[in-house]
Amino acid sequence: MEERGPAELRMRRHAERFVRQVTARNRLPLDYSVNSLRVVDFIVDGLRKGGSDRTAVQQVLFGIGAYTGEVLVRRAGARWVELDAGQRELFGQPFGVRMPDGRVWNPLGKVVKRFEVGERESVRTFYLQLHGRVPQAAVGGGRRSG
Repeated sequence: MEERGPAELRMRRHAERFVRQVTARNRLPLDYSVNSLRVVDFIVDGLRKGGSDRTAVQQVLFGIGAYTGEVLVRRAGARWVELDAGQRELFGQPFGVRMPDGRVWNPLGKVVKRFEVGERESVRTFYLQLHGRVPQAAVGGGRRSG
C-alpha cells in the first residue's frame, strides 16, 4: 500500500476536525458518502442565508471543502495533492485532488463557489460530473458521466 503524503494527511485531519465540530452540535449525517454532499450544500446555503461574509466564514468553508475532497478520496479514488504555483493561481487554493484519470479538481474552491453563487454550484452535482471517478459498483455498459 502506498504511503500517504503530507497533503493527504493534512487534509484528512481538516476533514475529520470539521466533522467532529459540526456533528458535536448537530445531528448531521456526515459519513463521507456521496449523499452526504447534499448536507454540504445545505450547510453552505445556511452560511449564505445567514448573511455571513466570506472572510468571516473562511475557516468553515475550508473545513467543508476538506470534507468534500475527502469524499472524493474515499468514494472516487482521488488523492489529495499540493498544487503547484500555476494551479494555486488558477484555483486560488493550496490543495486539490487528483482523480484516477490524472485530472486535478478543486473541491475547496467548489465550496467557495457554492457560497458565493448559490444553488447552481452544487457540490453533490460536482461529484456526479467528475470524469475518471471509480464507480462504487460495477454497472454494465460503463456509462460516462457529464
